[in-house]
Amino acid sequence: MKEKVLVCTAWPYANGPIHLGHIAGCYLPADIFARYNRTKGNEVLMVSGSDQHGTPITVKAEKEGVHPAKIAERYHKQFLKSWEQLGISYDHFTRTGTDNHRKVVHDVFLKLLEKDYIFKDSMRSPFCQKCQRFLPDRYVEGTCPFCESPNARGDQCDDCGKPLNAEDLVNSQCKICGATPEIHETEHYFLRLTAFNDKLLEWIKTKKYFKPNVYHFTKQYLKDGLKNRAITRDISWGVDIPIEGCETKRIYVWFEAVIGYLSASKEWAENSGDPEKWREYWQDKNVKTYYFIGKDNIPFHTIIWPAMLMAYEGLSLPYEVPSNEFLTLEGKQFSTSRNWALWLSDYLERYDPDPLRYLLSINMPETNDADFSWYEFYRRNNNELVAAYGNLVHRTLTFTFKKFDKVVPEPGELEDKDREILDLAKKTLADMDESLKLCKFKEAIRSAMSLAHESNKYLEVTSPWKEIKENPKRAATSLYVAINLINALKTALYPFLPFSSIKLHGLLGYEDEIESHGWKFEEIPAGQNLRKPKPLFKKLEEEIIEEEMERIKEQSISKE
Repeated sequence: MKEKVLVCTAWPYANGPIHLGHIAGCYLPADIFARYNRTKGNEVLMVSGSDQHGTPITVKAEKEGVHPAKIAERYHKQFLKSWEQLGISYDHFTRTGTDNHRKVVHDVFLKLLEKDYIFKDSMRSPFCQKCQRFLPDRYVEGTCPFCESPNARGDQCDDCGKPLNAEDLVNSQCKICGATPEIHETEHYFLRLTAFNDKLLEWIKTKKYFKPNVYHFTKQYLKDGLKNRAITRDISWGVDIPIEGCETKRIYVWFEAVIGYLSASKEWAENSGDPEKWREYWQDKNVKTYYFIGKDNIPFHTIIWPAMLMAYEGLSLPYEVPSNEFLTLEGKQFSTSRNWALWLSDYLERYDPDPLRYLLSINMPETNDADFSWYEFYRRNNNELVAAYGNLVHRTLTFTFKKFDKVVPEPGELEDKDREILDLAKKTLADMDESLKLCKFKEAIRSAMSLAHESNKYLEVTSPWKEIKENPKRAATSLYVAINLINALKTALYPFLPFSSIKLHGLLGYEDEIESHGWKFEEIPAGQNLRKPKPLFKKLEEEIIEEEMERIKEQSISKE
């Protein structure tokens, strides 16, 4: 039975390029999950977009002396190119700067205001005398009052994950001029989060299948008690407030951006020619909604957004929030300020996408932080993709193409070893199905690679290149089995390695889409035409390790 699945990913700030930490954190796992579900025959809607209104964008714009819209447009275009090159298969990737998004945000704001879940009050806000303006949260930096991290921002501490207000910071400074801001009173609109503390506690108790980091963080945060939170700021860049007298204020990004999941779905529906189609994914209780995020975004997706949805009423709450931990680079945390990062666009200029997708999948930071190193990239590519899986495919297809007239050979009677390995292929797809349903991506891809290793052992035992002279029927049988194992691996690895899987699909003689064949073991008929084999992966030279490490060090030094 077909299901509908809504896949949402965190909206990247359009103030800089995507780095590998972002990819491992949420974008790759979301794409794997979406591709798997499409292959299962489920109807998938995968949405996100560029967050164009965040203060990181205005900070960068001020440094460059340009309008924030110019910065936002620059990186939005770069995101679209990166998704295409890496194979992140959004059904709709939009931006928060659209009229559609503004309209949907206004609708949510006004409905919550009407229900008294949004109210007006005064608040203490940092004011920079030197810059002569109120400072948005990210314009203020200082020491976290909870964990004493010196790198906390006025909206959140990334080290301990606590949401903050700018006045909470110790030794605060204006990010633009370095002056110590004063605290002044100003009027703003607040979200009445306190009204949802008990409801959210009851809701989170039904989510014991959440990852431990997500479940326990959320439960503890709710036990500590929610506070009402301002949702507008004294800024000029962002979605306007649909009320007279608020011309100098804007709806703040943390409230506005999460509404993007809904506005993107509505925009997708409009573009599809059926403006009401979004309702199928947001108002049907049988539809499961997944929010793929990094761990720094947990409170916004398990507390604030669910509270907003409860307040609005009639829209589905998150079914799953499969947050990942962090990815480090050569043992150090990614740092855009120090330029200690591997930018996706730089990687894609020099290497193919699938080897990166493979490494980040098999080493995904699902429950603990994981590390990217160029040595590990080199080793995994050469030893696993090239020598194990790639070699299995290439030697099987090359030998068959040459010795059996470019078609899948007609097998003889199957022996026990043939049936056993084919049964293993069927079991692997079934096991991966269970893993992928639960967003256990590392477990799933390791099952697939285990099948590749067992398939290599099978070929070594049956040795068709030796049998071809004395027992050609036996050689035909083992090659027939090997080709069917490869076909199963093509399906199993498609969500992870779409480019090489699509290539292999063509080499096996298919001219349609992989996804149309479903998530199942499918026997290739004898006599099916094969195309001339080509290697799926490129072997890398060991020199790239030193070369790439030198690049990272040089860019980091140049930043300093």
